[in-house]
Order: sequence, then structure tokens, then C-alpha cells
Amino acid sequence: MKDKRNEILARQLIEYSVELQPGEVLYVEIKGKETLELGKQVIRIATEKGATPFWYYNDESLLRQFVRDAADNQFKKQAELHLALMTRADAYIGLRGSDNPFDMADIDTKQIDKHNTLFYKPVHLEERVKRTKWVVLRYPNNAMAQLAETSQEKFEDFYYDVCCADYARMSKAQDTLFALMEATDQVRIKAPGTDLKFSIKGIPCVKCDGKRNIPDGEVYTAPVRDSVNGTITYNAPSLYQGTVYNGISLTFENGKIVKATCAGDNQKLNKVFDTDEGARYVGEFALGVNPFILQPMKDTLFDEKIAGSFHFTPGQCYDEAPNGNQSAIHWDLVQIQRPDYGGGEIWFDGKLIRKDGVFTDEKLEKDFSKENLKSTAL
Repeated sequence: MKDKRNEILARQLIEYSVELQPGEVLYVEIKGKETLELGKQVIRIATEKGATPFWYYNDESLLRQFVRDAADNQFKKQAELHLALMTRADAYIGLRGSDNPFDMADIDTKQIDKHNTLFYKPVHLEERVKRTKWVVLRYPNNAMAQLAETSQEKFEDFYYDVCCADYARMSKAQDTLFALMEATDQVRIKAPGTDLKFSIKGIPCVKCDGKRNIPDGEVYTAPVRDSVNGTITYNAPSLYQGTVYNGISLTFENGKIVKATCAGDNQKLNKVFDTDEGARYVGEFALGVNPFILQPMKDTLFDEKIAGSFHFTPGQCYDEAPNGNQSAIHWDLVQIQRPDYGGGEIWFDGKLIRKDGVFTDEKLEKDFSKENLKSTAL
């Protein structure tokens, strides 16, 4: 059963997400031992299609051995090696299923910053994101099930429902929301601990419909960089660089984070926002619309797609929705507005468009229902 579901998922990644063509080069990054089974399917199917896959194995237990003590010149040399490979690639598939997501928790934050700035930014943010067809996903191993606080068997059933959803149909469902966001100037968000105002005028919107992330299900843009004012309190926990943050609250003045607190280590939190100038400005605003994801599980690729949520992201903007913000970080922080999480409202140009996680447009809400988006392949 799992082999069959992995084959369905692999074909979706290759045929729908990156639309791999004969003669193209596919760069496959495999993280975590259990992820190898899906990796085998991806490599096999890519080869059968006439593409040439390059693959390598990686996980945080290996990465920490390098990041812990590497000097600047070593980070740069590793970036050169990977950049040469990434430059040759037409497509990239990242399969991420590390055994222990906390393996980087005790690494000095200065070393993490160097890794982000000297390796991750040039290889992934500048080359992979901007110049390849790419998709990344998590794999349903026991570590993920533990973070989701459920059994591995139950989590696997949830995972394949989510990841093998009918993303072509989801894409059509997103058209209405996309048009609404494209036409909007002023946004106001209200929720417990949140009263935030900003403009998205003139910033392009992007549908996320399975072409970049699996699972997917968001429509994003970015705020005008200096337009953000007010306070936001996120109610989804965030696992970032090996640390779990809860209750993050940010206060903005003219786009800049002037105060950042959380339920834990405020000093460590502020070190993230001091990575560079752009880390204290926002590079993305997005609405989550995946009806199969309802609870946070400390995994960004899932949590940012939660139905009835939005994320407001300090750091680097995307080229597809540019607001001029540049940073070595891109931290998707999530607020869920369904009633079980305290509710909330989103207003576009003075009109209420979503209340307590439900769109005020009944057709739009129906288009994003489980019944409409469930895969027929499983």
C-alpha cells in the first residue's frame, strides 16, 4: 500500500509539480533514511521519462558535523560545489524526512547565520528558487508523527490525503481568491493580540497549487515594505533552526519589527531578527486554504497551509511577489483564525472577506472543501 502511494506521489511530483521533460537534469535531495523509498521512486520514474537525475543524501545529523565548526571559507567552498550542481539542474525535488528535527538545536546561532548567509542563500534562495523548477516536501516518518502528536499509521493516512490532493482542481479554486487579492490595496487583520494594517497594492499575487510545495494550498503576495503598522501575535508554534518558539508577538512601525517577544527565549528570538536588516521587515503575506490540514504540527510546509490560517513572514521576499526586502532568512510564522484558535477577521479595503477562518463568499468556501479537492487516485 505504501509503495503504491509513494509511486502516486512521485509521479505527481515529477509530472505535475516540476513537469520534468526528457533530456532535463533533475537534482534530488534526500533527507532522512525512511525518505529513501520515495527517493527511489522519484529516481526511477525520472529515468524512465528520459531525464537525468542527480541525487545525494543529507540530514541534520550530518549537517551539524559541518556547520558546528566550519569557517567562512569552508561555507563558501561548499556553496561553490552545490551551486555548480544547482546551476546545471533544470528541476529540483527536495524530499525531507529527517529522523530528528532538533539535531541543530545546540549549534551556535552565529554558525547557523553563516550557513544561511554563505550557503543557503546563494544556492537555494538565489539559484534554486529563482532559476529552476522546484518542489519540496516532508516525508511521513515517525519523527513527524511525534511532532503531530499522533501514531505513525494515522499520520501516514493523513499525509497521503494531503499530499496527493487534487492540486489541479485546487488551482482553479484559487482563481477567485487570487483576483480578490490582486485588486486589494489595504489589509487589516484583527484577532486576539493582533491589530495589524498594511498595503499590498501593486505587489503581484501568486497561487501555490502544488508546483512548489507538497502539501500546498496558499495564495501569497507581500506587503508594501514600509506600510506595516500594528501588532501581530502568532498562535501556531514554530520549529525554526532547531528551536520551538511559542506565542511570538511582533510590533511594527513603518514596516520594521521594533519589538519581538515570545513565551520562551526572547534573546534567541531577537538574534534571528538581527540576522540582517531585512530580517526585521516582512517579505510575504499569504492565506492558507488546504482543508486537509487543520492543526499545527511544527512543520512549516504543513502549518502554513492550514485552512483558516494566514502567515506573515519576516525576511526575504520572493521574486514573483517582490517588495524589495532582502534577507538571509524567510520565516513563515502562522496565525490560525478558526474559532478553536480564538477566531479573527481579515478585511480587504474595508470589506470583511474572512471571519473565524471561513470566507464570507460561500462559493469560495465550498471550492476549498475536502469534498471538492480529494484525490481520486488514492
